[in-house]
Amino acid sequence: MLDHVHKKLKSTLDPIGWAPAVASVAGRAVRNPQKIASATTGYTTRLARIPAAATRVFNEADAQPPLPVDPRDGRFADTAWKENPAYFSLLQGYLATREYALELADAGAGDPLQDGKARQFTNLMFDALAPSNFLLNPGVLTRAFDTGGASLLRGARFALDDLTNRGGRPLKVDVDAFTVGENLAATPGKVVYRNELIELIQYAPQTEQVHEIPILAAPPWINKYYILDLAPERSLVEWAIRHGRTVFMISYRNPDESMQNVTMSDYYVQGIASALDVVEEITGSSRIEVLSICLGGAMAAMAAARLAADGDHRICALTMLNTLLDYSDVGELGLLTDPATLDNVEFRMRAQGFLSGHEMSGSFDMIRAKDLIFSYWVSRWMKGEKPTAFDILAWNEDSTRMPAAMHSHYLRTLYGRNELAEGVYELDGATVNLGDVRCDTYIVGAINDHIVPWTSSYESVRLLGGSVRFVLSNGGHIAGAVNPPGPKCWFETVGAPDAETPAALPDSAQEWKDRATRTTASWWEDWAAWSGARAGALVAPPSLGSTAHPALCDAPGTYVFA
Repeated sequence: MLDHVHKKLKSTLDPIGWAPAVASVAGRAVRNPQKIASATTGYTTRLARIPAAATRVFNEADAQPPLPVDPRDGRFADTAWKENPAYFSLLQGYLATREYALELADAGAGDPLQDGKARQFTNLMFDALAPSNFLLNPGVLTRAFDTGGASLLRGARFALDDLTNRGGRPLKVDVDAFTVGENLAATPGKVVYRNELIELIQYAPQTEQVHEIPILAAPPWINKYYILDLAPERSLVEWAIRHGRTVFMISYRNPDESMQNVTMSDYYVQGIASALDVVEEITGSSRIEVLSICLGGAMAAMAAARLAADGDHRICALTMLNTLLDYSDVGELGLLTDPATLDNVEFRMRAQGFLSGHEMSGSFDMIRAKDLIFSYWVSRWMKGEKPTAFDILAWNEDSTRMPAAMHSHYLRTLYGRNELAEGVYELDGATVNLGDVRCDTYIVGAINDHIVPWTSSYESVRLLGGSVRFVLSNGGHIAGAVNPPGPKCWFETVGAPDAETPAALPDSAQEWKDRATRTTASWWEDWAAWSGARAGALVAPPSLGSTAHPALCDAPGTYVFA
């Protein structure tokens, strides 16, 4: 009983294991007085330089700050942080203290996992304690003066509402501005298949002729499917359809406690494998291209390998966006997927049968807390700004749950033991060898992806057995995928997309980067050329559904609303 209570407290109060990590690092630091002394000397030196630098600010001279401010850090963009001596001194003191804390953490280095957690906690605490997060923020005071204090009252109401109804999480987006089926997930189509796990959407054609090879879109089930059909003119599905493709989309059911024993093999058998059968029956095509993203990409690659091992080569081309197949370097997510942390996750999942969407999104937000949490303290709670109408954030708010058995297995085998890359992962009773994937593959990484580092997504190049085209896009994990043509878009790659003999890729991501050339355009355009070259002849569009699989309802279906 006491052990159960202890585990419950631990999984609730410190699910990441920060406290033991900080204690461990602090203990090692104490035994390293030389580094502590060096860090302390540097800290006092930087503090001592602040008054003279502030005097130069007062005299409108070059301040020569002890610590430079990152020009990309929007928290301190207000000129007061640079031109007001008091604000300048406050910011420099904060930066110096943060640097000192990180140097002390370095003094206690000795275990990569504990060191990483300690640094993560330190960064999180200093992001929370940044002087920009308080009412003395010059931007907050200026807005309060301009509005006669109304912004502070409005912000207080917003904060109270978030604390009462959202567990203290600031609302990031105007959810009332979006409606699924109208201005999100709005591409016309029909649900042509449904089982206990998925609905399959077939989209209506928008061209007189289509390529004979259809596309099956395989999204992740961590979030709703419509990241690939986000909004009109910002939908990759819509883009493919307008380029003469017949597109099907998997829409996963949002798990509840009844699905706690659903496994990864169930997601294969009832998910992508079932969808492939339906796509083949409706279109009559024995060749199908798969377009996938994130966890959906991992499942698509597993499925392609699993089917190929059985002599089933229906997947004739594969696209993976921001996908991990090699989990040996997952960036900061590695600090959230160590065995002790997974024990805490599993304890919480056993109690309810799933991992809630709020817990999932909270973990991702914590990796970029400065931008995804604390910036909203200022804009919403202090400046009283109404949330923006941004489709990506609206999609992100529409979170899903993860079934306990599948999620635990996924984290343990892939993040924990990297079994897929090691060639020992089992799916539906058979070992998966990614080298069996002989079809052409198009892989997209995003330069600012904090969930799937692009260098880690590049590792897929050496695992797959077919020809691979790797593309590096601007943006992050989501904006790198939702990348319609525009003036800010760019991508880097090696060779032409429609080359008969694609360029051989180097083993390392850095070597590839050194050889790559940048194009000012969206990777969507490059992908359309690559995919179109493999799409077959132009034919009349297939009917929406068939006798065996009649249309059940209009897109976006029913599962997306659960």
